Amino acid sequence: MPALVLLGAQWGDEGKGKATDLLGGSVDYVVRYQGGNNAGHTVVVGDQKYALHLLPSGILSPGCTPVIGNGVVVDPAVLLSELSGLADRGVDTSKLLISGNAHLITPYHTTLDKVSERFLGKRKIGTTGRGIGPTYADKINRVGIRVQDLFDESILRQKVEAALDYKNQVLAKLYNRRAIAVDQVVEELLGYADRLSGYVADTTLLLNNAIDQGQVVLFEGGQGTLLDVDHGTYPFVTSSNPTAGGACTGTGVGPTKISRVIGILKAYTTRVGAGPFPTELLDEDGEKLRTIGGERGVTTGRDRRCGWFDAVIARYATRVNGLTDFFLTKLDVLTGWERIPVCVAYEIDGKRVEELPYSQTDFHHAKPIYETLPGWSEDITQAKTFDELPKNAQKYVQALEEMSGAPISAIGVGPGRDETIQINSFL
Repeated sequence: MPALVLLGAQWGDEGKGKATDLLGGSVDYVVRYQGGNNAGHTVVVGDQKYALHLLPSGILSPGCTPVIGNGVVVDPAVLLSELSGLADRGVDTSKLLISGNAHLITPYHTTLDKVSERFLGKRKIGTTGRGIGPTYADKINRVGIRVQDLFDESILRQKVEAALDYKNQVLAKLYNRRAIAVDQVVEELLGYADRLSGYVADTTLLLNNAIDQGQVVLFEGGQGTLLDVDHGTYPFVTSSNPTAGGACTGTGVGPTKISRVIGILKAYTTRVGAGPFPTELLDEDGEKLRTIGGERGVTTGRDRRCGWFDAVIARYATRVNGLTDFFLTKLDVLTGWERIPVCVAYEIDGKRVEELPYSQTDFHHAKPIYETLPGWSEDITQAKTFDELPKNAQKYVQALEEMSGAPISAIGVGPGRDETIQINSFL
């Protein structure tokens, strides 16, 4: 079946945008299924670099229809700004479709996100402060505002009033903040209606029909497996499900229609925000990875924490997502190391553990057990086939594939659109 899921196999920032863009010219739809503008993709096309936050990467591929699914939370101001920025650069954004069931991030969501994070002090999660968590909380509490509500002022006002009855009490009495006026929020949201109306559609029906007709649909996740609210390093996670199951709930397409699940895997490991990170490097190697890899968040601008490749995490991602393939990115960043450590297992309380521990306590105490592989010094950015890679780079890829539990079908050897080695076709 021509439906694929493409997702992050670590803590996000693996290079999903590059992978989606690689497939974008061969697929009919690229669908974002969860998250909000707390995630981002960087796509390099020729000498142009694009930073996308809410929009699916497929928006840069002519002939591809980009879709924002019902599982995404949408900040309308950010979305319109992003669309305007792309249009100014000559990118056609007219084909974008947005699910009417997607939830909206409102001004009170971002306010609550920021004040609650400050209130947590040293116990803070590391949220981006963009209102993502509070919006998902309202969705679960059944007091959320959906995109379709923009087109019925009566319903919109009722929902905003219901939400602010409680939230203004919290803002005033717990955080000592000024109450937010209902009229102000309603007026701002209604101001987006005309500009968004042409993009809104029944995307669930559209995507199911497209798959049934043999068209190719690519589902694109934000963040990564270890940030999944159910399967990640809780509580240091996002508020949605970046794992493969989220593609179904976030779009309304059933699991039997998905044929392949592709995990994006960086040749080393990074994460942004607080939380456990067994292979983190707090030395010159970590700084070198950060500098060479340009490890700064696309959306937040925060420096990413860097560490060696963690095969335990990769195996976990293979298991919980049912991965059929890996796309290994940023192999070029490792050029120049004489020896490259790879974490093959953890030591926890003196015992060797080869699978991700389910206990939060155990994971916090996990110490990496490393095997060291020989490095390479040759420039690999011009390599077009696997055989053109240096022998030690080939051995590194083969070792990671064996440790991770799924075939590596593509390798990123540079940031450019054409700096990719395709070993097996994803389609």
